[in-house]
Amino acid sequence: MSVTGLRSAIAARRIDPLAPCPNGAYADHLVRVIRDSPRTGDATPRPIVRTEHFTLRRRGRRVELGHSLRPEQLDNDLAGLLAEELFAPGWLSGNDVFERVFTGVVRSCVDGALPAWTTFYDNTLARIRECWRTPKPAGHSSIAGFAPVYRHTLDLIVPGTVLDMGSCFGFLPLLLAERGERGVRPDRARERRPHAVIASDLAQGTMRLLDTVARARGLPLDTLVCDAARVPLPDGSVDVVTVIHVLEHLEPRHGDALVTEALRLARQRVVVAVPYEDEPTAAYGHVRCFDPGRLAALGRRTGHRFSVASCHGGWLVLDVS
Repeated sequence: MSVTGLRSAIAARRIDPLAPCPNGAYADHLVRVIRDSPRTGDATPRPIVRTEHFTLRRRGRRVELGHSLRPEQLDNDLAGLLAEELFAPGWLSGNDVFERVFTGVVRSCVDGALPAWTTFYDNTLARIRECWRTPKPAGHSSIAGFAPVYRHTLDLIVPGTVLDMGSCFGFLPLLLAERGERGVRPDRARERRPHAVIASDLAQGTMRLLDTVARARGLPLDTLVCDAARVPLPDGSVDVVTVIHVLEHLEPRHGDALVTEALRLARQRVVVAVPYEDEPTAAYGHVRCFDPGRLAALGRRTGHRFSVASCHGGWLVLDVS
């Protein structure tokens, strides 16, 4: 999953992934998520639907979701479970509700903000590595679908400073940092420190979460909150800019502006990856589709040398140096 659609909704509505919550529960003005379904009683609304993992109810204006997920099941494949069991059938809809329910399941699955998210990250990163060792069909698994994308991205990154645009949860920057790469503050990005990593995203909450998790893991990783089309760094600040499964979330004009910004920032290379879809996946916030021809047209518009390839989706590599 991808869960890259999280970036816009969290940024716009200020979902705080680390906000205090009662143990086993999460609530905001739209949704309430609880660990395990409540006991049936006179005051308990009848379920709208029960699925393998979830029980959906409505209490007044709020959606109430009970779930049976255990800590060892908590990883980024949650996105696929929610999409398959609740959003694709139409029981729930809308990116905003998706983001809040996703956050609520994570927070209610394990007591405490940092333990919950650390469990989520630990499980996801471990399963990405499992997929590297033993590739699996993607199916509805976000992890199995993204593991080869991350692997191919790592193969394309040349030594030097790396800026990841639209990082969302930041699995790729964490994988880069785990290779022993040293961090660099965004305001010192011009310093040529080998393998420094900066994650960036519009969502302040997810960047604060990523920063917190990276520090808890002892990883040197820097974060930057910004619109990817307007990054507050000087020209040529980094060696490589990665734009991994971001453009499908943006209208063409905004996407072109993002690529132009990436080229301004990169000294050597810009790496773009997109999924190939027949129709945009609305549950994940996708608004447009790509194919090799559209990627090539995007490359030609930049005026730089480029290559287009297919490997678990589409790839556009722009050479700047």
